Amino acid sequence: MTATTRLLACLLALATAMGIGRFALTPALPHLIAEGQIDLTGASLLAAANYLGYLLGALDALFARRTHARLVGGLWLCAGLTLASLLADGLAAQALLRFGTGLASAWVLVMVTGLSQPLAAEAGRPRLGALVFTGPGVGILVSGLMALVSNRLGGGSSQLWLSYGLLASVATLALLPLLPRRGPATPLPTAAAAPAKRSPAFNRLILAYGLVGVGYILPATFLSQMAASRFHGQWQADLFWPGYGLAAALGVVLVSLRRPGTDTRRWLIATLWLQAAGVLLCLLPGSLALFLGVLLCGGPFLACMQLVMQYGRELAPATPQRNAGVLTASFASGQLLGPLLGAASSHFAGDLQPALVVAALGLVIAGLQLRRATPALQRCLA
Repeated sequence: MTATTRLLACLLALATAMGIGRFALTPALPHLIAEGQIDLTGASLLAAANYLGYLLGALDALFARRTHARLVGGLWLCAGLTLASLLADGLAAQALLRFGTGLASAWVLVMVTGLSQPLAAEAGRPRLGALVFTGPGVGILVSGLMALVSNRLGGGSSQLWLSYGLLASVATLALLPLLPRRGPATPLPTAAAAPAKRSPAFNRLILAYGLVGVGYILPATFLSQMAASRFHGQWQADLFWPGYGLAAALGVVLVSLRRPGTDTRRWLIATLWLQAAGVLLCLLPGSLALFLGVLLCGGPFLACMQLVMQYGRELAPATPQRNAGVLTASFASGQLLGPLLGAASSHFAGDLQPALVVAALGLVIAGLQLRRATPALQRCLA
């Protein structure tokens, strides 16, 4: 089987695990709130449960040896738990399921990254390896379009969970024989083989990626709800989430076309500051501001992930799976803080505006951290 086929399978695995297992909550939130299962504060707590699972999944994947088993198990868990959401009613049941899908999607992301990138490098297809990271955007686009159709037909959260779970199950069955089992000529690292001490540059990247998790997650989680509240149930509200996915996928394509040898760090800083501008635009009234916010939040979203993973490989090329696990764990820690900020913001201020300001500030600081680190900070992180 060719490397191209296996890399395409990796892309579709990310589309399934992230677009459905991870982010299906976003288009479902307006229904869960309208059906009285949760309120806006509860929505933040659901997101926090999802990201807590994502954090623990990333930490578990750090030293996982059975990478193929984790990958396949993560895909099946995403499908099964999404179908099980049909039976859930209320905050506690939904939180438990969102925790499980978060854990499973982290397994898939870390394993796909650790397997696909060495495979692309050895096959001489680094650009195709970069395009694997369009997978979550493709998944968000597809799940968003499915939500649009379901909403136009008058469906609720149950119809969404059923359609998403069936799609994830079919995709997993089709992908099983195509997924890579081990990166060619790249032994999987163990704790003993890992470097005793990370470089200061890699530590700065870890800290910055945690801030990115805080910065992007609020608009990514509540975009459908923000659009629904501004458009009052009109069909145009359903376009924003698939638009976010399309922009995210195109952002990765754009970044993959840059000339070889260009400075990955500078591109990464640019994507972070574009995202910060997008978050601030979401604070402004009107549909145009939200549309531009979607473009500037969505476009850099996956491009940032791809650039972070590439920069991590440049700083520590010998341990791709460990790099992906450490960086994903940092990202997940920031993500977990984001919904908690959202819950506090909605509880005390009645809306998400204070939390969105903090999110934008986190993205700005992340870019500054990568651009320039003080000696004191370097000593703290070393």
